[in-house]
Formats: sequence, C-alpha cells, structure tokens
Amino acid sequence: MAKVTANDLLEQFQLELLAGEEGIYRPITTSDISRPGMEMAGFFTYYPAKRLQLLGRTELTFFEQLTKEVQQERMLKLCTYDTPGIIISRGNEAPRALLEAAEQNGVPVMRSKQTTTRLSSKLTNYLESKLSPMTAVHGVLVDIYGIGVLITGNSGVGKSETALDLVRRGHRLVADDSVEIRQENEDTLVGRSPELIQHLLEIRGLGIINVMTLFGAGAVRPYKRIVLCIHLELWDQKKAYDRLGLEEETMKIMDSEIQKLTVPVRPGRNLAVIIEVAAMNFRLKRLGFNAAEEFSERLTDVIEEGDRDEFN
Repeated sequence: MAKVTANDLLEQFQLELLAGEEGIYRPITTSDISRPGMEMAGFFTYYPAKRLQLLGRTELTFFEQLTKEVQQERMLKLCTYDTPGIIISRGNEAPRALLEAAEQNGVPVMRSKQTTTRLSSKLTNYLESKLSPMTAVHGVLVDIYGIGVLITGNSGVGKSETALDLVRRGHRLVADDSVEIRQENEDTLVGRSPELIQHLLEIRGLGIINVMTLFGAGAVRPYKRIVLCIHLELWDQKKAYDRLGLEEETMKIMDSEIQKLTVPVRPGRNLAVIIEVAAMNFRLKRLGFNAAEEFSERLTDVIEEGDRDEFN
C-alpha cells in the first residue's frame, strides 16, 4: 500500500499550509473524509480521528457562534495525535482556536480555494487511487480497442514480442514484464507500469526498446482498467483446448475476477491477430452478441429438427 501524507496533498492540490508544519508527514491511512459537524456541536463519541477532516462554510459559521472557551475545548478534541490533517475549503479564514490547537498537537491545517463538495470529491478519488490494495503480476498489459488485456505466460513464451506486434497494429502499450495492479473498488482493477520500466519493452535478441520513442506518444498510455486476461502456453498435444468458446474461465486478482482465455502457442500462429480478435469478441459479448451460444442454439435446432423428421 502506498504512503500518502499531508505533504503530498499540499503538492497535489496546491494547498496553503496554515499551521502544524511538523505533522505534514503523518501517514493518511484511509480514503474516507470526515466533515466534523457533529463534533463542532460537541458530540465526539464516534469521532473518526484518523480521517482527513474537511471544514466548509457550514461548520465554520456554526463554530463562530460558540464562546471562546468552548471553541478552544472543541478544537483541542478535534486536533488529536492521530488526525492526519484538517483542510479548510473556499478560502475561509481559519479560527484562531484551531490554529493554536493544531500547533500544539502538530496537526497540519491546510486551506484550499475550491468549493467543499468539489474538493471532497477530488480528495476522495486521489486517496482511493493511492491507498487501494496493490499487487504486481508478471505479464504485459495492452489497450486493445479500449479493452485492457493482460497477457500472461511463462518466461520466453512470446508475451513481449506479441505486445510489440500489437503496438505496430495501432494498439497501446501500458506495461511490460511487471504490471502493478490496484484494486480501486470491488470489481475494478487498474494496471500501470512501474516508473522504472515505463514505455519500455524487452525483446530477446534486440534488448530494451522505448515504445514511445519508436512509435510516438499515441502508442503508450499510463494506466488501463483490466477486464480480460490472455494466458499464453506452449501447445500441449495431450490437452483438450476449448474450440467453441462456451467455457468461461476466470482469473482472480485480489478480490476481483476477470475473464481468462488460454491460447496455445506454436509456430505459424499469429498471436497478435488472435488476441486482437479475442478483445473484439469480448467487446461483442458485453454488447450481448455471443457467437458460441448462437452456434450452439443453431446446432440444437438442427438436431431437434432431425429428430422430428426421423419421428415423422
């Protein structure tokens, strides 16, 4: 899991630091954001202290109506040693009691000119993308007609060469060799390349090539949602491969499952074309067109018609 701090928010959202500079490297461990309206009213029983706290015009207007003693008491309870940061939206003035309590407990207080709702949405999306569970998979990720296809297989089976052929056919490379995958929500897997090998392909006999330099910026993309896995394996004469496409195999990555197709590799097979067609066929299935099921229904109709003719 990546580490996110208030300092990262300062840089990402161009926030203004008002107080609590010593706490800007406190880790933010959850993407949930709290608007402490109930806490401003004095109800701290279920105060989510480990969340980022967001103060808008409503909370600050109510706070101004409190006496100075109550303000100081509430702010000391709001600024705990677990609180990763407090952000004030709309460029509002920070109450003195808040700044004093923040300095005392080392809680960073930041200010943004954005509206509360928009800022809350941007912060949540950013934190979810950074704090979501992550794993790494050995393979290649390519964007084919808008479908994120993860190509896996044993080392030397031809994954990178196939990816190079797909790029030459106009598709876009996301990652080669190692794919970092984040589970951004229950059924969404997003893959990207480690920064060190971004835009690079390793082709045995040629070495490392830079896809963006050779084919242009349109041949790469930084990340892509993964919805299909193509597993390449050397052709096994003893194994029965699916010839109709009625069997649907899945691959589990963290808590999400994606469709998996196993493609046997042997000389003479154009893997790039096969994977390209697999991506198009997957897209058709999502639109409600399934060639395998349609053929199965035709076959069933022919058999039933033959049985009726024989009976008659």
